[in-house]
Amino acid sequence: MKRELYDILCCPVCKGDLELKVTEENDVEIITGSLICNACLVTYPIEDGIPNLLPQNI
Repeated sequence: MKRELYDILCCPVCKGDLELKVTEENDVEIITGSLICNACLVTYPIEDGIPNLLPQNI
């Protein structure tokens, strides 16, 4: 995931702001990590550079 993408992302459930936690990145993109919505307490994983923003069953 390109770091610039983070600026335009929001939680697909509540439209709240997401907090970015990076586990691994290179010069081009974030490889692994997570996007966390503190409003509805949902965590969206980033794996192989792809954020999974599909709503989860809460």
